[in-house]
Amino acid sequence: MTDEELTAAIHEVQERVRSRVPQGSLGLDGITAADLMPLVHARDAAEAKVAAIGTVNPRPPGFKNSIVQSFKRFVSRALDWHVREQVEFNRATMACVQATLEALTDVTRGLAALAAYHQDQRTNAEQWRAGFEERRSASEIHLLRTVSELQSAFHLRASLIEQNFRDSVRQQHDDFTTEMDARTLDIQKRLWQDMERVRGEYDRLIHTELRLLRQRHTGAPVSAAAQAQAVPQDQLDIDWMRFAEQFRGSEDWIREQQTRYVARFAGASGAVLDVGCGRGEFLEAAKSAGLPARGVDQNQECIALCRSKGLEVEQGDMFEYVESLPDGSLGGAYCAQVAEHLPPAGVLRLVKLLSQKLRLGALVAIETPNPECLAIFATHFYIDPTHTRPVPAPLLRFYLEEAGFGSVEIERLTPAVESMPALAQLPPVFRDAFFGGLDYAIFARKL
Repeated sequence: MTDEELTAAIHEVQERVRSRVPQGSLGLDGITAADLMPLVHARDAAEAKVAAIGTVNPRPPGFKNSIVQSFKRFVSRALDWHVREQVEFNRATMACVQATLEALTDVTRGLAALAAYHQDQRTNAEQWRAGFEERRSASEIHLLRTVSELQSAFHLRASLIEQNFRDSVRQQHDDFTTEMDARTLDIQKRLWQDMERVRGEYDRLIHTELRLLRQRHTGAPVSAAAQAQAVPQDQLDIDWMRFAEQFRGSEDWIREQQTRYVARFAGASGAVLDVGCGRGEFLEAAKSAGLPARGVDQNQECIALCRSKGLEVEQGDMFEYVESLPDGSLGGAYCAQVAEHLPPAGVLRLVKLLSQKLRLGALVAIETPNPECLAIFATHFYIDPTHTRPVPAPLLRFYLEEAGFGSVEIERLTPAVESMPALAQLPPVFRDAFFGGLDYAIFARKL
């Protein structure tokens, strides 16, 4: 067999081995088959060398080359006894290498079979897991449906119990309410009968007691002589405190209205005098705001009421009291619902006295019914029997300017439409001209 035939046979055997032995991955992540090709190449090279031992290199034909080749073959045959052991050792070594290759090939095949078995196991495990997941999902769905059905049944049962309870409570409540209404009506009927009888018996007594309480002095009871001196002969003998409560308004409401005047007097340079202080609503508002103020009034009951509130007041004729004050001693003057009680000369006298007693720049505020409002004559003005005549705002402005006041300002108060809603049907221009504010306030400062 020539060298070419031998080489061809070796290559054929190598191809068959490579076809049977897997290369690369074994089907397991991170595990690959051993690459035997470097070992095969080394074996082939070694076998080629083993086969070449004892042979003579071919040379071109010729006489000289033939002699040389004959000499080489002679030397080779002469040395054959010497290299025979080496040749046998080399062949044994190649046989060992061939056995190693075959063993490694078997190992690789076993690993491939193991990988295939592992792959089958993993496939089976995945299939089993898929089936398990499906069965578990079906079990969960069945469990959830069962729980949902139980919950629905529970809610239905709870709703029925609650409805029965509500019906029972409602029936009991209706029975109780019916019985309570019947008992209440019976009690109210008897109570009102008793109240009517008590009211008839004690009405006059209560009225008398209230009148005595209003007339009680803070220090000592008022004597009959003092009452006779306090009430002029031509004055009506009526309960003026009750009259003020019914026709002027409650003290709380009047006190709230006085706050706007107190704000005007803020920062006054001296005490503010309330001329005709009445029940003292302005003095209370001034005291709450920290404004120094005192009052004067002729009515004994009003003075006693003001002193019981801790207010600084004096009883007497307002003209005599104002005349007794030093000139320029007042920081302001307030006079509400007094001018309409005075005769025309009295209004002018009061304005001049205030001008004389006020300091420079001091404010005077006068409130009185507004004769420009025709509704005042149909309702409020003549209710008070002590009213003499209304004082028009232009006339009072003239009096103030003549007495040395300036910066005169007029403010209409209490629109008539608030107490007489029928006036809202009138045209606005006509209503404002003839049915404006029931009262007005005039402000001026001492020049």
